[in-house]
Amino acid sequence: MADQLPQTIRDALQERAREALSHWAVLTDEPILLKYRENAVFRITLADGPLAALRLHRPGYHDETSLRSELDLMAALRRGGLDVPAPVATSDGENLVFLPANRKFPEQYADVVSWIDGTALGQTGTPLPQSAETQAEIFFRTGQEMATMHDLADAWDPPEHFRRPAWDGEGLLGERPLWGRFWDCPGLSGDEASSLSALRDDLRDRLANAQRHGLDYGLIHADLVRENIFLTGSKDDIAFIDFDDAGYGFRLFDLATALLKNRQEPAYPAIENAVVTGYRSRRALSDAALQSLPLFMVLRSLTYIGWLAERPEIPNAPERLSRYVAESLELARKLDIAA
Repeated sequence: MADQLPQTIRDALQERAREALSHWAVLTDEPILLKYRENAVFRITLADGPLAALRLHRPGYHDETSLRSELDLMAALRRGGLDVPAPVATSDGENLVFLPANRKFPEQYADVVSWIDGTALGQTGTPLPQSAETQAEIFFRTGQEMATMHDLADAWDPPEHFRRPAWDGEGLLGERPLWGRFWDCPGLSGDEASSLSALRDDLRDRLANAQRHGLDYGLIHADLVRENIFLTGSKDDIAFIDFDDAGYGFRLFDLATALLKNRQEPAYPAIENAVVTGYRSRRALSDAALQSLPLFMVLRSLTYIGWLAERPEIPNAPERLSRYVAESLELARKLDIAA
């Protein structure tokens, strides 16, 4: 998406990145814009040699406390042996830098995290390049690492100031969901808005019922899409990047996120089985809990409608909105929800 930005925006982001980098010891090479979504992410080279990632955080998306908490979580997972980015301190020993408003940007924060040397599992909308057998192996290891992440999160005692968003019933289906009001957004037809509003009411009842029967809840990544699952090393070990949406939530939400955009893969049944089997090889996941996975596939799908509604500048937004709505209603019908 970064290469689709107008040159004027790219130039402004480069200037802002150079401003941020004045706080870190880096080489003089220009920062290279890699991604522009929630954050503007640049590849940089630290003064002592290694690559790193500079993140200019989207203004207003997370406050200072939440951003520092994200860095605390990543550092804790890294100490526990999970392959995730770690904070890189400034020359003054700070992990987070405040950037004041100027003519082109409101006030915002920046940080630098260590580089994960590998390749993304894939890109959304593009068929996975690996063989079906290799896909199963990769998703098995993804399930294992996801379970390890949840174990480490449960064992960690967060600092007193720790605060991250909650992907709970309110965060998913309340009046102000974390990623926007999916049933009440520009671009929906009247029929679509009515169907999504009715679906929301039904899902709240279903989620409440599932919770009464017990659901694992705690710190989650919340965005384990293909682009955030990295294959590293000669044996394609697994690393997780981009904890921008990490917070408290149902552990099944992480599984659903890793699976949702792979539904059209020919090997999808094997992919789903591999994630679940890999997860269960390291952490308990009961059959009763697993019955709620289709519910969380719907909940995950709906978040993309709300996300897109608040970002009309995204390329091909109307077409993507139509696709997201159709996907959500299709998944809902499989739950026997009248949509």
